Amino acid sequence: MTEKPKRTPAGAPVGRRAMLGMLGAGAAGLAAAPYLQHGWEGFLGAASQVDATGITGLLPNPGGFRYYSVVGSVPRKDETNYQLRVGGLVDRPRTYTLPELRAMPQTRVVGDVVCTDGWRVDKTPFEGVKPADLLDAAGVRSEGAAVRFRCFDGAYTESLTLEQARRSDVLVALNMQDKPIIHEHGGPVRLYVAPMYFYKSAKWLSGLSVTDKVVPGYWEERGYAVDGWLDDADRHSDAA
Repeated sequence: MTEKPKRTPAGAPVGRRAMLGMLGAGAAGLAAAPYLQHGWEGFLGAASQVDATGITGLLPNPGGFRYYSVVGSVPRKDETNYQLRVGGLVDRPRTYTLPELRAMPQTRVVGDVVCTDGWRVDKTPFEGVKPADLLDAAGVRSEGAAVRFRCFDGAYTESLTLEQARRSDVLVALNMQDKPIIHEHGGPVRLYVAPMYFYKSAKWLSGLSVTDKVVPGYWEERGYAVDGWLDDADRHSDAA
């Protein structure tokens, strides 16, 4: 789930403010009908994929999550065509299919999802493969110092130091809230970095590449902190 810098409402056309107000009121009505929540979340997720304005990210959502994409359209992947490549400064590059990832030992992490825009979803369970396991299988070379994460939207990237990527609370996540991760949430596979702001948890993950230094990611190139630690995060947690 990528995050965008806040948009300043000052100077926005009256028509847009009126439209957002009406849509916000409609969303509040949906919040009173829990059985419709799934449909509203689906609408927001689908609309965000073709929304170049960012307006969908401003609409209220009773589920707590907001939907962002840095490109206009993202291809859909599933068990028939998804691949995760592990490469860079490693001895044994490998490409994993979705069934192969699901067959590996799975780790469950429950953490708070916190966005720099101010919204959060507490105690969210994620489950998946530890990057440490993938890195060990690949054999990191001595000059490796960081991991760059690429996404199949064709634009988004993120990076962690090798020590950060090996933490036990960092996942190549396959499940969220005890269900397979849907496309709108960055599925079928996304990164989850529990101790950092959610922009570090790259959606639509397609590859891990070991590098000799940290390469700033998409939002770091636009002013965000390279180390996006949450205020109460344990920055010295033991690696996996």
